[in-house]
Amino acid sequence: MNYFSDSISEAFWHLPVTSTLAQTVTDPNVIGQMQHSWNHFVKTGQIWALLIGLVIGYMIRSLTSYG
Repeated sequence: MNYFSDSISEAFWHLPVTSTLAQTVTDPNVIGQMQHSWNHFVKTGQIWALLIGLVIGYMIRSLTSYG
């Protein structure tokens, strides 16, 4: 059992996990990115699709629910 755990830990530590754990941040302005994404969401009209989908979904739920 000890040999098995040693071989697993040895294999684990030699995996190239640094490429998935370490990241290069090019733009640390998170609030600005969220604001830009929201403005794009509104400008492209996706907000209307979301609102219409919510209303239609609520109406269908109301029609199909029993009681």
